[in-house]
Amino acid sequence: MAKDVKQYEAGQELAPGVTAVAAHGHTPGHTAFAVSAGPGKLLIVSDITNHPALFARNPDWQAVFDMDGNQAHDTRRKLLDMAAAERTQVSFYHAPFPATGHVAKAGNGFEFVPVQWTPDL
Repeated sequence: MAKDVKQYEAGQELAPGVTAVAAHGHTPGHTAFAVSAGPGKLLIVSDITNHPALFARNPDWQAVFDMDGNQAHDTRRKLLDMAAAERTQVSFYHAPFPATGHVAKAGNGFEFVPVQWTPDL
């Protein structure tokens, strides 16, 4: 299977507007993705939080699922700091619907603020 896996470096543009972002800690080589189109930007943070309600609020916690807990919380804090400072929309794996929104500084952690979703009727 290794011959069919395409490897890439952090910071590399994988397709127009899609850039790999190092997010090590959860697993070796764990990667997030920055997706840009015009003035819009979405940071797909993958598994940097096992659940945003817990790990965004408490970014220094370590989960049993993180293979390198210290690196995971360093990465979590770095990416959440960046998203909050840049007001970048984020998308989390394992987050409740709609799983996308923004993060804001809240005490020593962050608050996940989901986007408003309205179905087209």
